[in-house]
This record gives sequence, structure tokens and C-alpha cells, in this order.
Amino acid sequence: MASGELKYQSGFGNEFATEAVRGALPKGQNAPQKVKFGLYTEQFSGTPFTSPRAVNRRTWTYRIRPSVTHKPYEPYGRTVELLLRSGPFNEVDTPPNQMRWDPVPIPKKKTDFIDGLITLGGNGDPAMQTGVAIHLYTANASMEKRFFYDADGELLIVPQEGALTLHTELGVIGVAPGEIVVIPRGVKFRAEVEGGVRGYICENYGLQFRLPELGPIGANGLANSRDFLAPVAAFEDVDGHFKIVAKFLGKLWEAEIDHSPLDVVAWHGNYAPYKYDLKNFNCINAVSFDHPDPSIYTVLTAPSVTPGTANVDFAIFPPRWMVAEHTFRPPWFHRNMMNEFMGLVFGQYDAKAEGFVPGGASLHNCMSGHGPDAETWERASAAELKPVYLADTLAFMFETQLAVRPTKWALKSKILQHEYYECWQGLKNNFRTAKK
Repeated sequence: MASGELKYQSGFGNEFATEAVRGALPKGQNAPQKVKFGLYTEQFSGTPFTSPRAVNRRTWTYRIRPSVTHKPYEPYGRTVELLLRSGPFNEVDTPPNQMRWDPVPIPKKKTDFIDGLITLGGNGDPAMQTGVAIHLYTANASMEKRFFYDADGELLIVPQEGALTLHTELGVIGVAPGEIVVIPRGVKFRAEVEGGVRGYICENYGLQFRLPELGPIGANGLANSRDFLAPVAAFEDVDGHFKIVAKFLGKLWEAEIDHSPLDVVAWHGNYAPYKYDLKNFNCINAVSFDHPDPSIYTVLTAPSVTPGTANVDFAIFPPRWMVAEHTFRPPWFHRNMMNEFMGLVFGQYDAKAEGFVPGGASLHNCMSGHGPDAETWERASAAELKPVYLADTLAFMFETQLAVRPTKWALKSKILQHEYYECWQGLKNNFRTAKK
């Protein structure tokens, strides 16, 4: 298959086998003495060799040149590193305040995916392989003659405006608002755009994302394995002057290379990029009273070393029916141990009447009280509880075990809503009048 065509194979964590040239994939042996067409064998491991079979991730690639054929890496020479941060996140103190941001404007000057990365915050440390970083991206230009890979973690990309076409070592993936894509640690890619684009990224330093266990839900519901799509093999056999930009231990590095590194002609394995259309998520909800914890909306989870506690969960709040009786239907007021970063892809979030807009974000850290604003509380408390379909809405949450520490930019930026706290100030004392 020529690079640029969008074809996929389905399944989550499947053992795929795909070749762009017939006969390029060896049969019955991973590393024969000679591979057809003069290709090089290179194994690409996303987990330690001895990881249990159920979570072991590796892919065998058969490529025109091995990955080692580049010049030495040098520090990245552009200013993007001033806005792109990694753990430990300790440049400023983290307040316990509730925080909310407006969308980042799409730049006017030519900016590609790499130079459009901005970090809002994070936790942990990529060197310790725990924690996350939360980035925003904006771009109005495709990456030209350069490629990117992240050695610090996998990238969960949530487009909010405009589509991305990601040309990766293992094939081509197109992703648009309403979909997500995960680029595994170490996979090289370039991003092509048409017009302005914007979105969110969760950089997961820890164990890889996987489907959550279903427990009492049973065998069906939430995200189904078959709806996840991985690319088929596609390659570029192009010589020229190119650069590879690498994120390694929190810093950006770049190296010259005399050919496109997207030259994998065939591959087989289970370590590959994948996409998912969030419309395929099967919501589970209450049909009597109250409503279950938001964990019922988990699409992907990345476990920590503590059973039952995620390094990070990715949950969504999509269009859905609300039918519970005698129930306050929006998210209730709460404080909790986990730390919640939220974004809005489109529509309106049912817990906020205004201020939380598509492309914006909010952060409620450990034990910081949050919930519906005063207007939403008043409306929901008096609403007729007939079945209601929440349409045209898609919010999401990165929920992580460690407090998200905002960057200096996030706390000083003009897009920070300093008046966010005011949305709760109208919650008055009803007890005094009710008891009379």
C-alpha cells in the first residue's frame, strides 16, 4: 500500500500481520538470515522482554534501513521547549484552587504540530516511568521533512478542532474531532493538517493504556476491542535531508537523517498506533435512582503499581439518555482522592452553564471541592425528571492518581480564567428559609 491511503485493521492489542509489498513478511520465522527485497529485521519492544504474555507488547518490523542510520542527536534549537515541559513539575508552587482555561488561539504564523505543543501541567517523572503530562496542541502547517517520536511516554491525542493525518512507521492514521488516537512510546510520525487544528494530549509516562476490566458489568459494554483500528503497513522510500525530533527525559533533541524513517515495508506484532471513534462507546447508566461513579465512562486505563488505582484513566461524557428518578442528574458536588483534568470537544457540559467552552479545560486537584455552578444547580433541582437525551456534547477527563501541577505558563497565561471561582458564589444558604 502506498503511503497516504487510509486503511485499517481492527482489534485492541491484536497480533497483526501486514505487508505493503507482497512477500515482504517472513513466514514462520521472525528473523531469518535474509529477508526478501534486502530488508532489515528490527524488533520494536514496548514492554520488557519478560512481561507477562497478556501485557507483552512488541512488533517485528522489516524495513528499508534500520533505525540506527541517523547522525548524533543535538539539543533542539527552537523555543518550543520553553512551553513544552516534563516532570518533575516543580517550577512553581501548585495552589489547591479550582482552575479553568479558555481555548488556546490557533496561531497566525506558520506552526506545525511540534512547535505548537504547550504544556498545562502534569505529575510524576518520565525518568521514573510514572505520572503524566497534559499538553495542548495547535497547528496550521504540516510537518515538513521532519519527524517526531516520544521516548518518555505514549501520546493519547484528542482532537478538538480540525483533523490530523498521522504518517507513522507502521502506517497512516487519520483522526478528527470525536475520535482519539494513541501513538505508542517511540513510534516515529509526522502530522499533516489542512487549516488550523487544536486539541489535547495526555502523555502517559507509566504502564500503557488498556481496556478497563468490566467487573459486574459483564462481558459487554463501554469500549469494545473490535472498534479500535490499527493501520496497515505503508512505507516511504525517499532520500533527502530530514530531521528526527526526539523527546527524551523531558528535553527535545534533533538528529539529521538522509532518508525518511517511515520505511517499514511489513510488520507483525501488537505494538502499534491505534484510533477509536468515541461514538462507538456503549454508555452504562442508572435506570432507577442516583447515578454510578464516573468510572462507568472509562474508555482506556493505564494502571499504577497500586491495584485499583490508575496512573491515568481516560473517561468521556458523550451523548446519552438521563432517566433516573428523584435524582439530581448533573454531576454532584464532590471532593475526591484522584485528580481531574477536563476538556470539552464540542457542545455544552451538563455541569456548567457557561465558561467551559470547546477547546477549554479545567483542573480540580485532590480534595478540591467542585461540581455544578449555581445556575446549573438551580435548574437541575427544579427540573421535571422525564427522560432526557443529552445530545451534541462530548467532554472528557484525564483522571490521575497524582496531583496535576500546572506549569508557570498555565498559571500566568491570559487564557486562565481568574474569575472561575465566581460560578459557585451564588450557591446560597437555603437551610435557613427551608426550616421556617
